[in-house]
Amino acid sequence: MRIAVVNNFFPPRPGGSSHLADHLAKHYAARGHEVLVVTASYGDAPGRESRDGFDIVRIPAWTLPKTRFAANFDIAFTISPRAKRRVFDALDAFAPDAVHQHGQFFDLTWLSGWWARSRRKPTLLSIHTRLESPLSRFNSFVYAVADTILVTPLMRLHRPRLVVMDRLMDRYIDRRYRRAISGKVVIPVGIDPERMRGGDPRVLPAWLETGDRPIIVSLGHVIPQRNRIALVQALPAVLEKHPRALVVVVGGVYHDEFLKLADELGVRDSILAIGARPQSEIPDTLAAAALEVHELEGQGFGTASLEALGAGVPVVAGVRSDNFIEVALTDGVELFLVPPRGPADERADIAGLAATICRVLDDPAAAREHVSANAMALIDDHFTIEAVGDKHLAVLEEMHAHVASVAS
Repeated sequence: MRIAVVNNFFPPRPGGSSHLADHLAKHYAARGHEVLVVTASYGDAPGRESRDGFDIVRIPAWTLPKTRFAANFDIAFTISPRAKRRVFDALDAFAPDAVHQHGQFFDLTWLSGWWARSRRKPTLLSIHTRLESPLSRFNSFVYAVADTILVTPLMRLHRPRLVVMDRLMDRYIDRRYRRAISGKVVIPVGIDPERMRGGDPRVLPAWLETGDRPIIVSLGHVIPQRNRIALVQALPAVLEKHPRALVVVVGGVYHDEFLKLADELGVRDSILAIGARPQSEIPDTLAAAALEVHELEGQGFGTASLEALGAGVPVVAGVRSDNFIEVALTDGVELFLVPPRGPADERADIAGLAATICRVLDDPAAAREHVSANAMALIDDHFTIEAVGDKHLAVLEEMHAHVASVAS
């Protein structure tokens, strides 16, 4: 089968969506399928490239100005008078049997959906971000309007099947897109756990010159959905018991309220924000961590958290045990769950968060030994690229077969 993978985000650009699209493209190619990636230009990455058994076409893009509505995120858009022709020409030359899209609000999704409808090809769409803001009702209203007047009508053009990654996404899809799609399929996020393992715990402390200070790694971009504010609010209580603890935030800072709050609370010296780092450095970072924590806003359990579990790191998270539709998370078995603030507020309770972090820091080696094997087994059983990629392939093949049977 010939599969086009479409995502505005793709390596060398960092990010969970980018890495997942890359891993899936490699998996599809390794399974014997022909693969073309269509993505937006980024930095000095070549316009055309062949690697890992597939081809990449990068469409010239411009970067959306950083604003509160875009969470200060560097979103690349390809919209230009020539973009449609470039996308259509690339897809026509490749002639895919199916298109796997990533991101519902990206222009490459819209253009490839337009192409798919005109060529009667099926589309599978993975949604990685819900257009919601946990910090601003006004921003959430704007996002909802954008979903209604822009995203949903464009989705109706090609009626994709949507990948449901967790319960929150399932509810979001039903609320926003149920009349614009051809169906849903439950497939969680996939990672390559082997790439996260075997790190050297000496590398990060040597680079940061932190000595033997206990390191709390907070992995992933800082955006409103993962804003680190609860972590900063819990930090004074943590530092009372563990005054040498250091929070290392690894990821782009697109929402800096947590740093302003840290200044106000007098804990700024216990936080290092080192920016986005190449994925090759993440194993060493995780190996140095006493624990990893960033999922605290009741917004799900993403790629970075799965990678930390895959490396056997004690993960502290404010997430429901039934976050994944087909896989349960168990407190004290694979990770440490923080209770929510209340029945109507799924954000992590601050006192509970501080107590859980302190419990891990009291004996980091014992905490790692307690959850590490179970965490890695959970990932190996349910969240590997091989398992997740094969589920995607089964759906893509079924969709292609259905379209072919209708056409005949």
